[in-house]
Amino acid sequence: MHAPGARGEPNAERSSPRTRRSVAVRIRGREFRIRTEDDEESLQRVARLLDETFAKVEQRTGTIDSLDVALLTALNLARELLELRESRGGSGLAPGRLQSLIELAESGLQAPAPR
Repeated sequence: MHAPGARGEPNAERSSPRTRRSVAVRIRGREFRIRTEDDEESLQRVARLLDETFAKVEQRTGTIDSLDVALLTALNLARELLELRESRGGSGLAPGRLQSLIELAESGLQAPAPR
């Protein structure tokens, strides 16, 4: 017996299943292929925000090590998210949207697309 929504079974909670596709984004001069259900423009905006934040952190701190800059960038974005949540008196994001952002972040940890 499979749980609802398991592979091969329709998910009763979704009114229309969305297709996951691979979208190329460029972050810090590297191309990454991200599997997403979101529209490409939304994903491109998220990638631009990440790239801009990365550049600001790099410039402000003078840090050269990519891992250090990535961690500081994640810390800055997490701080902004918490401030947003607190200003809205809760999570500030719908659970599904938050899950999409988590998946996006996790997919960015995968190897870059071949060149």
